[in-house]
Amino acid sequence: MPLSEHEQKLLEQLEKQLHEDDPKFANSMGSDPGRTWSTRHLVIGVLAALAGIALLLVGVTTQIIIVGVLGFVVMGGGVYFATMRNASGSKAASAAGKSGKPRSSFMSSLEERWDERRRDDS
Repeated sequence: MPLSEHEQKLLEQLEKQLHEDDPKFANSMGSDPGRTWSTRHLVIGVLAALAGIALLLVGVTTQIIIVGVLGFVVMGGGVYFATMRNASGSKAASAAGKSGKPRSSFMSSLEERWDERRRDDS
């Protein structure tokens, strides 16, 4: 559901004020349509983090420091890789962003509930 004209003006004023008050934070919180979350990155990162935890535990139990440190590094790298965004963006994500269709039934149901509440308040 699109925002009303009044809501759009309020949102623009809030964005403008945020950019004036803290431009660095506003830029970091802004959405970049060219950068999307990648499921592949998430899965590989989680697997690497789990492998790092296993290496860390092996290093601690065998008291070999180098294995523990390597496990810690692998674990940190896995977490970093899992939270990294895909800079190129996928065609599916860009196509979904351009279409006016809702992304999921969950969001549709939330919008419907919001509309019902607004009607009840009136």
